[in-house]
Amino acid sequence: MRPEELVRDHTVYSCVMGSRAFGLATDASDTDRRGVFLAPTPLYWRFEKPPTHVEGPLDEQFSWELERFCELALRANPNILECLHSPLVEHLDDTGRELLALRGAFLSRQAHQTFARYALGQRKKLEADVRQHGAPRWKHAMHLLRLLLTCRDLLRSGELTIDVGDARDALLAVKHGEVPWPEVESRMTRLASETDEAALRSPLPLEPDRARVEDFLIRTRRSSAARQ
Repeated sequence: MRPEELVRDHTVYSCVMGSRAFGLATDASDTDRRGVFLAPTPLYWRFEKPPTHVEGPLDEQFSWELERFCELALRANPNILECLHSPLVEHLDDTGRELLALRGAFLSRQAHQTFARYALGQRKKLEADVRQHGAPRWKHAMHLLRLLLTCRDLLRSGELTIDVGDARDALLAVKHGEVPWPEVESRMTRLASETDEAALRSPLPLEPDRARVEDFLIRTRRSSAARQ
């Protein structure tokens, strides 16, 4: 079975991500599509296993096989966790509905480390841009601030919301280069500190509910095998 057929015929969940999901879209924004497909269980009985991810077939489209997606979500991968909480769902079947019903099982205080580690890496790249070119890539600076806001609020509330809401105008001002870099740095530092404080009192569990997710995956694989 070709990779594009897995996406076309076996997608259980797909959504729009990027600026459109974050509430930061402009007329020039791309439409980034992300999805999860369930490779039929009999494909795993062969020497050549199904792919863990597929790029395409549409432009700006990327999909993960269900097991790989769950594995990354249990590790609190920021991109994966946000994908589970997109407000712009394009396709959902019964397996996809069960996956979304498990969203809380993936959330834990581990998000503090994974989001912070990703944010630190992105900030170093921005600082390198400033040293080399005199200014950062403002769009990347905006998205770093958005990520820090999202992580802070997740740790405070125990719920992940990716639409920036009232922060839209302030973030777009950064994207347009209307906020001086020192002020942007100050905001990043403050948000990182607030995130650290939120982690100490977060209502989130220390670890995700791996057993619950694994049970879902096993049942789904068995059901797929039975249908074949």
